[in-house]
Amino acid sequence: MRKPHIRSVAVAVAVTTAATGLAGTAFAGPTTTGEARSVASATNADTAVVSAARTAAFAHATATGVTPGDELRAQDVMLDPEGARHVRFERTHDGMPVLGGDLVVHLDHALGYTGVTRAADHTVEPAAATRARLTAGQAAAKAAKAAQGEAGTARLVVDARGGASALAYQVTVTAQDGTNTVVVDAVTGKVRSNTPDSDQFLSPKLLASLREKGVTLDPAVGAARSAALAGSGTTTGARTSYPSAASGTGKTLFVGSVGLTTTQTSRGHYQLADPTRYGTEVRDAKGRSPESFGAGAKFTSTVNVWGNGTTANRASAAADAQYGITKTLDFYKKTFGRKGIAGNGKAAHGMVHWGNKVANAFWDPTCDCMLYGDGDGRTFRKPLVVLDVTGHELTHGVVDSTAKLEPTYVDPDGNQYGEPGALNESLADIFGSDVEFFAANKSDTPDYLIGEKLGIGQKFLRRLDHPSLDKLEGTIDYWTPDTYGTEVHAGSGVSSHAYYLLAEGSGKKTINGVAYDSPTYDKSTVKGIGRTKATAIFYRALTRYMVSTTDFHDARVATLKAAKDLYGASSTEYKTVDKAWAAVDVTAANTPAARH
Repeated sequence: MRKPHIRSVAVAVAVTTAATGLAGTAFAGPTTTGEARSVASATNADTAVVSAARTAAFAHATATGVTPGDELRAQDVMLDPEGARHVRFERTHDGMPVLGGDLVVHLDHALGYTGVTRAADHTVEPAAATRARLTAGQAAAKAAKAAQGEAGTARLVVDARGGASALAYQVTVTAQDGTNTVVVDAVTGKVRSNTPDSDQFLSPKLLASLREKGVTLDPAVGAARSAALAGSGTTTGARTSYPSAASGTGKTLFVGSVGLTTTQTSRGHYQLADPTRYGTEVRDAKGRSPESFGAGAKFTSTVNVWGNGTTANRASAAADAQYGITKTLDFYKKTFGRKGIAGNGKAAHGMVHWGNKVANAFWDPTCDCMLYGDGDGRTFRKPLVVLDVTGHELTHGVVDSTAKLEPTYVDPDGNQYGEPGALNESLADIFGSDVEFFAANKSDTPDYLIGEKLGIGQKFLRRLDHPSLDKLEGTIDYWTPDTYGTEVHAGSGVSSHAYYLLAEGSGKKTINGVAYDSPTYDKSTVKGIGRTKATAIFYRALTRYMVSTTDFHDARVATLKAAKDLYGASSTEYKTVDKAWAAVDVTAANTPAARH
């Protein structure tokens, strides 16, 4: 589940050049591979692109919505092989962060302005006469009461979400089960939003329903029959110094015995950290709930074998987590050239055995890491470390570092609503499924099902081909005007269904022994273009043409633009994107006049 946080934009900016093409053989695209550079390696060319985009934003203020007093701070610089340039900006106004003020400025190869994608379609500054009536201390007290925790320092922001702009305070509140970001109106004192900062896989609504029904989920562990091992307790290459990379074995709960690259710290001593993947590492929270990855205990061994395939060994869940995280990193790098979750070449982290009887797993932006609970012993009896859960949650991290899609409303129980949040959940399902196909692990058959190894009675949690077969969350197949008020997991079916139709087409199909039968709203027949191209289109749409408020009709436009970039406006791929969205009843003709 996507539980969004609202990051500060009044901090030092990390400008990265995101990969733009497709790499590797599994997802080869029609263009050459772009470059991905971290802040430290950003070039003068990147600086020139940012400067040109910023200048264009102010020069085309009518289109971009930039006003006097605004400052634009670059978050990403994307250089397409075919020549286009895209700069994602976050905004401050009179020095205050603007929530919902993000935009992407698009340029051609000569750095000429070609358009903008913006989150707010209205003026982002509060009325000139607006002055704060609450003090920072009063706002912090209201935030602490709303989130039932200890409030940090309140700071003034402009809240441009929801179709209007207001002066507000933003406060981080720390409670026993994590942190919340609370936004309090600086004039009225009303709590404008109160959102947990973690991205949980299972919604409060679903967990409550499962408990009420007395459902017990006890997924079977996998057999040790997966891909050939890179080694078993051995090292690679000549050892002249430590630490160095070593080849070990993970004996996992769900995907059998797998090869893991680990770190040899000294002769005969190993740590579950991968130096070949930016130092990516999994640690043991030991039943505590630390928000800092550094507070976790390192997994170490003298034999370089991790776990025994049962929950009796604490390292078994760690092996699943490390395998899932590294496979997700490899998918993004080899498919898109994306170096790390944030595209900055930094390590991805995970902590297993997190919390006391936690029946969930989630991406936590506070520590930039995956947190895995062991299950509550009743509804969930094993750690939630299955492969597509990891791919799903780490994709929330990718969305956090790109479009930052946000729900429009969070109820008192933590359930989220609104199309941008539903689109976020959908993208996590789409790319989580892609991670399974990429891993090609025989103990976890690649499919378009999400959570199929959790032991659920309906044999999956969600599915992309026919979303409404999910009766637990009530997922929907097609868009209606009511979709904006639908819980995000249920609403995710709209874009997930469009993606499946784009990739595989409508009707019956069997893939890897799994039977699919995808319907269409308009009774049309859609012929898919293949998962490779569909994935390329959705990733480019996310990184270049989506912003925090993108809804399903915006996503249609974003994927059409991405298809045009990759394959041309007259291509079969472009036309099929249009057909796939029409098949879930998202069209230009039924675009709502009033956006939420």
